Amino acid sequence: MKKLIFVIFLIFIIGNATAQSVVLDAYIKAGLESNSSLKQQDLELQKALKAIDLAKSNLYPKIAFNPNYTLAAGGRRLEFPIGDLLNPVYSTLNALTKTNNFPQVENVSELLAPHNFHDTRISFQMPVYNADIRNNIALQKQILTTEQSKKKFLMFELKSNIEAAYYQFLQANEALGIFEKSILLRKEFVDLNEKLVKNQVALKDAVLSAQYELSKLEQQYLEAQKNRELARSYFNFLLNKELNTEILIDSTIINALPVVGTIDFYQNWAQSNRPEFEQINSGKLVNLAVLHLQQKNEKLPQVFLGGNTGFQGYGYKFNNQAYLIAQIGLNWDLFHGYEKKHKIAQTKIEGNILDEKQKQVRQMIELQVKQKYLETQTAQSNLIPVQEAIQKTEKILELTESRYKNGNALVIEVNTAQNEVLIARLTASIARYTLWTKYADLKKASGI
Repeated sequence: MKKLIFVIFLIFIIGNATAQSVVLDAYIKAGLESNSSLKQQDLELQKALKAIDLAKSNLYPKIAFNPNYTLAAGGRRLEFPIGDLLNPVYSTLNALTKTNNFPQVENVSELLAPHNFHDTRISFQMPVYNADIRNNIALQKQILTTEQSKKKFLMFELKSNIEAAYYQFLQANEALGIFEKSILLRKEFVDLNEKLVKNQVALKDAVLSAQYELSKLEQQYLEAQKNRELARSYFNFLLNKELNTEILIDSTIINALPVVGTIDFYQNWAQSNRPEFEQINSGKLVNLAVLHLQQKNEKLPQVFLGGNTGFQGYGYKFNNQAYLIAQIGLNWDLFHGYEKKHKIAQTKIEGNILDEKQKQVRQMIELQVKQKYLETQTAQSNLIPVQEAIQKTEKILELTESRYKNGNALVIEVNTAQNEVLIARLTASIARYTLWTKYADLKKASGI
């Protein structure tokens, strides 16, 4: 029963974390597809895959066609006085036998660089056992895993940046709306004071004071417009779009708040899904594979098969020049200063380093998740007082305006009350989108 409850809770949290906004999800998808950094990382992945294929190609036979033809002139010669050695003997034998069965032999004088000589052959070579090739394949797989982890990390970074930029735009857009409402309220107050002055109920300075406050608010409104344009440009920049492209407003985010789960959920999810752990675990597996191969290589030689077949001789012709050579060989280092033992020891140390790194990363990520979770909780707690502040300041403004119309309040009191309402509304807007931003940071730290 507990497992079923946990699964339901897991589905609920993940669903809330990944689908709280259809509009935002679409923007994130578009951003991931168009981002140039991710495209470059995809190319790095393709390169790493080809590196593995390249390393694996050394396991297969290598067949090569190697024709060559040599012309030579001058240079060193091979001098061998075989005529001087054999001709006296042959002459004696011919005299004794009264025949010419033993012809005269000329001395040998051949160029070391053969002239008019060809060697047209097909060579064949194949490793039977070679641990170095396996080690290289394991290394290339580790590089691939590293590139995959880099891509996943970039995706988390970009997703978080897009979310934060979207919330920043929504907050800037909402702030503009708050200023517009405040300007309307200020204009109504200016109109009211003009009527009161016309009816000789108030002095001219009341109108001037209200107009001055209106002008200050209009300056703030222009600043808010600039901030919204900057937020829109930055968001479109992350999506690789034209900077002035219109952004869809999602009312789901405006009218709701994120549902935050327990810290244990985020801690457990981070320990299973952060790309850093994938990279370290892959490195440990590769390290074990390399260690196993090195331990085998310490006791076993490198074995290979090979051979050549073709034609070889003077003059580029093929009559009576065919030959075939087959080889089987091994390379067995019997002693080289305990090199292989040192390599094995080094690989074991690398495994210990990965173990320690895994512990360190686990603690670091645990701290990150805790920090982001506490920041999210703080942002949640800040919402209650700022929401209450809106209700209180609006009520104060209502009462102050009522007293002012009855001549029981000063202009400065109304101006102050209106400013307090504006500040309360802006503070509440900032607090709400700060919560969404902190929630995005929590998801990023958790690997969601």
